[in-house]
Amino acid sequence: MDVGCGGAGLRRVVGDRFRSYCGLDAVRYEGFPIDAEFQQINLDAGSWGLASREADVVTAVETIEHLENPWGFMRALVDLAKPGGWVVVTTPNQLSVLSLTTVVVKQRFSSFQDGQYPAHRTALLEVDLRRAAAECGLESVEISYSHYGRVPLTPWHYPTALARFFPRALSDNLMIIGRKPTASG
Repeated sequence: MDVGCGGAGLRRVVGDRFRSYCGLDAVRYEGFPIDAEFQQINLDAGSWGLASREADVVTAVETIEHLENPWGFMRALVDLAKPGGWVVVTTPNQLSVLSLTTVVVKQRFSSFQDGQYPAHRTALLEVDLRRAAAECGLESVEISYSHYGRVPLTPWHYPTALARFFPRALSDNLMIIGRKPTASG
């Protein structure tokens, strides 16, 4: 399940690795594949009215920062995963050099400037994602970074080799992945 799927870009990248794909979003975007399953939902709603415990993998790529209640959203993602299933969430990295420089210069995180509001509502730190994952009972939780980050005050990006050496500081995005416990614990 691809929550906040947009035009199903993730399906084009990893779709051949799964038997089925279901995109969930507030609207069906132009370009969403006609042969893919789609469910229209309000991502800020407390309940989505979908069957629980079905998906092997539940993803939310650059979606959680758009929502009013990221903790409720994380609980809903975990609810969709079957026991032993994976939950994957990506979001802007607020601890990157770019984002921290923007805080000092403009008093706001890089991805949460006036031009991104109201689309980007909630800036989350790595610790917030870890806490939400723990509160939802996810196991084997790992954080990973994109190794792709913009050099502050320039249009340039850091070399990938350098970003791999300093991933938190030089990556514009991060990912948290965790596994829902099996029914037997």
